[in-house]
Amino acid sequence: MQFEGIYTPIITPFHDDGSINEEGFAQVIEFLVDSGSHGIVVGGTTGEYYAQTLEERVHLLQIAHRVINGRATLMAGVGAIRTEDSIELAQTAAQIGVDALLVNSPPYVLPTEVENAAHALAIDRAAQLPIMLYNYPGRTGVGMDEAYLNLVSASKNFCAIKESSGDINRLHLLANNFPQIQLSCGADDQALEFFVWGARSWVCAGGNFAPEAHIALYEACVVNQDFELGRKIMAAMLPLMSLLEQGGKFGQCIKHATALRGMPAGPPRSPLAPLEDSEKSALAKVIETMDAEIAAIQAN
Repeated sequence: MQFEGIYTPIITPFHDDGSINEEGFAQVIEFLVDSGSHGIVVGGTTGEYYAQTLEERVHLLQIAHRVINGRATLMAGVGAIRTEDSIELAQTAAQIGVDALLVNSPPYVLPTEVENAAHALAIDRAAQLPIMLYNYPGRTGVGMDEAYLNLVSASKNFCAIKESSGDINRLHLLANNFPQIQLSCGADDQALEFFVWGARSWVCAGGNFAPEAHIALYEACVVNQDFELGRKIMAAMLPLMSLLEQGGKFGQCIKHATALRGMPAGPPRSPLAPLEDSEKSALAKVIETMDAEIAAIQAN
């Protein structure tokens, strides 16, 4: 499977009582599809999968599959501490009819590279679907290093890797030593560098509220190979990306920014808390400035 374009790890809208806003979820999906997102990831970090039951995660996949109806790629995140839970999610996702899986390292338990690879290969055997790996050691505690990548490469289902370590040397390693695994940007402030090194997809949480900006950068760099324009767009986006990464409130920022677009988002599930009013104001200002700057760039 070739991963190309903008893949949005969709938020999960909640009601104030913490229950899932199913109509709101469907509304966000429609917004993303209509905005040109090439794929939607259900059960990613941005979707707060860690705060949901397995039943809720399956139900969200069912809704997404019905609403998307083949208009975009549907990817299922199957992250879990227990390999058995990841396998159950992957098998159910295959039955639902998703197009691909997003597989991360089990958080908290700190497996060795061999153990971590065995976890991923067990998921692969159970589902037999294209897989995008998700390397985010800042959240899981372990990385997908060379030994891991060599082990999982035994299966051709491991098609791509969303690299979210933020380590630019990892980008160089993947591009030069593992050309059989497609690069996908997972470090938003390095998107330009990923595209220079051949990445053709970007799994970007900001696509929930600013799909136009993310698609503009993708089209400039990947579709048109216009890296001069790409640098200008990237420069306009960097202040937003810096703000999102500050203070450890990335998920809350994505949800509030999505609400600013008129989409249902609701509060995050505990233990996370909503943004403070000052944080909301700063976020709105940065987005407004970015939108104006990109509009001016595209007008010239």
